[in-house]
Amino acid sequence: MGSKARNRFPTHHGYGELGLSRFFALYLAQAAWLGLGAYLYMHAYWPSTCTPANLIEIYGCSMRLPENGGWREASLLTWLWATPILVALEVSRRMGKDAP
Repeated sequence: MGSKARNRFPTHHGYGELGLSRFFALYLAQAAWLGLGAYLYMHAYWPSTCTPANLIEIYGCSMRLPENGGWREASLLTWLWATPILVALEVSRRMGKDAP
């Protein structure tokens, strides 16, 4: 791997220009993630003692989702708690981009 390879592979991964195909792939992945969450939310069975009406109640009741033992409920629990973490990671990555 000579100097040509070094120029093709920059040392700052994730900070380069976003090509058109990567742009569409990024937004397609985000749409798929939101679609997965909507599917899981619509098809999951909430415990009868906890039927959430708003976002705060959804997160409050989410720990009881796996009581039914279904894969949709366990997946929704994972999706609910992974989404804010992924958003926080993306925000921190964008905010730290300008730092030297």
